[in-house]
Amino acid sequence: LRIGDAGEIREYSIASVPDEKVLRLLVRRHQGPDGTPGLGSGWLCSDLPVGQEAKIRVRPNPLFHVPEDDRPTVFIGNGTGIAGLRSLLQEQINRRRFDNWLIFGERSRDTDFHWGELLESWRQAGYLQRMDLAFSRDQSPKRYVHHLLRESADAVATWAARGAVFYVCGSKDGM
Repeated sequence: LRIGDAGEIREYSIASVPDEKVLRLLVRRHQGPDGTPGLGSGWLCSDLPVGQEAKIRVRPNPLFHVPEDDRPTVFIGNGTGIAGLRSLLQEQINRRRFDNWLIFGERSRDTDFHWGELLESWRQAGYLQRMDLAFSRDQSPKRYVHHLLRESADAVATWAARGAVFYVCGSKDGM
């Protein structure tokens, strides 16, 4: 999703699929050092009145779709990257493909486990074969996605050997 004019574009991953008939976004309100809200997040979280229509553009990403076949899928992400992963997982489930693994990290389970109940229900229903989570601020020392990957290196290699498709979504600096 693209918001803004040519010189001020902000992009957000869409967290829903067309079958849901709703546009889901996950927006973390950014604030500059001087307290100024972020251009896109400030507008979406504070300036756009509830119920107000907004002009948006959807930019397709041909490389970020679920596979056409039933290969296993591994979804790796952090922070608001869960938005793009949520939509891909939903599409896998809609296609009745349940050989999925989510590796995800955020700051705090209590405040930042977005769609946590949904993801837990998918795991319990068998739509996710595995779900590994790290919440960096919930314990000391801090744990991140790279810790999960290191601890699961053998399993990651096994999934790769089975032909798994890997998706990575989140902060480009952090991931």
